[in-house]
Amino acid sequence: MAKRDGSTTPGAAGSLRETPMPILFKKDFTKLPQWDFEDVYTQDAQSRQTICPQPLQKTEDPSFKQAFIPNVRLFMHKDHLDMSEWNRLAHFNNPFGFMEYKHDEVKAAVDLIPEPKEPLVLPRGDGDGCVRCAVVGTGGILNGSGMGKEIDAHDYVFRMNGAVTEGYEEDVGNKTSVYVHTAYSLTTSLYVFKRYGFKIPHDEGIKHVMIPEGMRDFQWLQGLLSRQRVHSGPYHSLRPWTYYAGQFNESHFYVLHPDFLRYVRNRFLKSSALNGTNWPTFRPTNGAFTVFLALHTCDVVDAYGFMTEDYSKYPNYYVDKHAKTKVVFYVNHDLIMEMKTWKKLHNAKIMKLYQRKDPGREAT
Repeated sequence: MAKRDGSTTPGAAGSLRETPMPILFKKDFTKLPQWDFEDVYTQDAQSRQTICPQPLQKTEDPSFKQAFIPNVRLFMHKDHLDMSEWNRLAHFNNPFGFMEYKHDEVKAAVDLIPEPKEPLVLPRGDGDGCVRCAVVGTGGILNGSGMGKEIDAHDYVFRMNGAVTEGYEEDVGNKTSVYVHTAYSLTTSLYVFKRYGFKIPHDEGIKHVMIPEGMRDFQWLQGLLSRQRVHSGPYHSLRPWTYYAGQFNESHFYVLHPDFLRYVRNRFLKSSALNGTNWPTFRPTNGAFTVFLALHTCDVVDAYGFMTEDYSKYPNYYVDKHAKTKVVFYVNHDLIMEMKTWKKLHNAKIMKLYQRKDPGREAT
C-alpha cells in the first residue's frame, strides 16, 4: 500500500510551510496505484435532507448500503483547494485528482468556481415530497420507445453528451433540467451530432454540471468563469460562455469534485482494466457519473437509454433510425460492467432501468 507523499519547506521563524508535492507521473505506475487513503473521500457536514417517505437512499440492499456515502462531497468550488488538499489529490490521475498537473495552473481555474447557491435539485411544492428524476442516455434502445411523455413527467430530467431532442420528442422527451458534460463532450457533440440538429440544451433555468476530465477542462473553466478567451490548450482562443445557448449562469453551474468521481469508480465501477498498463485511460462514462449524481441528489431515479443485456438489437444512438450502427466499445470505458451495474441496481429496486418489453422489435 503506497504512502502519502507531502512536501513542506521552512517558513518564518522556523515554522513549516506546506508546498506542492513533487509531480507524480502515470508512466511510473504499471497499474492503478493504491494509496493508503485511496478510499477516503471528502464529506459534507450532513447528508441531503428529504421528506420523501421512501427515498432510494433508504434501501435495505446490503451491498449498496455498504458502498453508498450519502454525504460524499459532490461539487468542487473555490474554497476547496488549499495546499493540503492539493497534495492529497495530486496522487490520483484525472479525472479523479491532479496527477501530472501543475498546482498554479489548476488553482487558477478552481479559484474561479463559485460556491453553489442552492442544491442541484429542489423538492417540488406538491405531491408526496419525493424528487423524481429521469436520467436519459443516448442509447439506441430509445429509438421507437415512445417514452418521451414519461420522461418529461419527471420533476427533473438529466441529460449528457449529444442529447438530441428536436425531432425525437416522442421517444426521448424535450425537457432538460440538468446537462452534464466535459469540454470535449460539449464541443464534440456539436460537431458529431450536427447533422441530427443537435443544440446544447437551453431550457430556462437549466443547470450545467461539468466533469473536470483533464487539464483542458480547467483551461475551459478559466475562460468560462473569467469571460475571457481560453489562453492555452486545445480550445485556445475559444469563448466558452458562448457554447451554452445563452443560458450560462454561474449560480446554476456546478463542477463535480474529483473525490466524488473516484468514489463512483472505486465503490461501484472498479474495472479489472485498472490492473493493467492501460489503467490511466480508464474511467466510467459521462452517463455513469450522471446516474450516480442523480442517485445522490434525487429520491426516485429512472434511467432511460442505457445499455441493457439485449444491446445488440439496437443501434449505438437513438438518432440512428435505421439501426445501421452497433454499440462501440472503447478502451477507456467498461460498458459491460456498467450494463451489469444498471441491471443490479434495477433488480435491487434502487433505480428503474428502462428495458424494452419487445426485445425482438427492430428500431425504426
